[in-house]
Amino acid sequence: MSQDISRGAAGGSLGRLARRPESGAFLGLVVVYIIFAVLGGKVFLGAPGWSSWLNMAAEVGIIALPVGLLMIAGELDISVGSVLPASSLTVAILSGHYDLPLWIGVAGGLGVGLAVGLVNGLLVTRTTIPSLIITIGTMFAVMGLTLGLTILIAGSTGVFVVPDALTKSVFGAAFGGMFQIGILWWAGFVLIVLALLHVSPWGNWVFAIGGDRDSARNAGIPVARVTIQLYMMSGFAAAFVGVTQVVTFGSAQVAAGSSFIFNSIMCVVIGGVSLTGGAGSVIGILFGTMTFCIVNQGIFYSGLDPNVGSIIIGALLLLAVLSNDKFRAIALSYAAKKK
Repeated sequence: MSQDISRGAAGGSLGRLARRPESGAFLGLVVVYIIFAVLGGKVFLGAPGWSSWLNMAAEVGIIALPVGLLMIAGELDISVGSVLPASSLTVAILSGHYDLPLWIGVAGGLGVGLAVGLVNGLLVTRTTIPSLIITIGTMFAVMGLTLGLTILIAGSTGVFVVPDALTKSVFGAAFGGMFQIGILWWAGFVLIVLALLHVSPWGNWVFAIGGDRDSARNAGIPVARVTIQLYMMSGFAAAFVGVTQVVTFGSAQVAAGSSFIFNSIMCVVIGGVSLTGGAGSVIGILFGTMTFCIVNQGIFYSGLDPNVGSIIIGALLLLAVLSNDKFRAIALSYAAKKK
């Protein structure tokens, strides 16, 4: 009798685990890491390997978090790829070209992200145009303004800046010789977004908006305000990464940032966030980001052709969508049985 109870408890625990939205992402992370640990050998398993994918994960992961929240709410933000270089160049122009204190440059760079997010949020909430189209439009607008103003002011597409020791230690330092301080910032962002989405009532609003926007509005949820807040979070995150990059490398380029658009979305999808909104988790986004970056950097350490890496990432994305649908079907079937 006791054995039956223990087996039932174990089965129930496994069942609850399988119904978690991040279960598929965790399994994918484990499988991918084992594969590249075998192919990459000791170098990949050591500090060089860990630092390479963690440094990448910190940058794309900070942006993926609010992008994931937007997708849970049924929205998209493509403009992050233009906000990143815009914020970097704002810092470089203000503090490098005009020699203003670096804190003014950093504030200006972060302000650019908040401003673009505000514009996106207002356009999405006050028009009937899909967020994909709106953010593509703002992306090209910001890219054009960034290019034009940078050439007009600095006379080139790149601007240099020499950060002071304090700012360098806060945004661009490295520990252990290889690990960027951005990893710690990423961990902080994860904890904050985790509390917002899964602990605070505000997180319930995000899920409700993604599930049914009209029902959420009828229930008294401030849909427009929450949507604007989400876009401003997305813009701020992209700008923050831009600030860390310019402080770390001492220069900013107009062409930087485009890869973050689809990389962040892939991390979110691999992490189990529903493409139609209303489902997902911060832990899943964390797992998805780690999985994507392990594959991306593992290709280098394994000696495989980079083209093979693109095939693996594409296949991983498809498998993630299929497995996420499977785990969601399991959860829905269990919920139906409970009724």
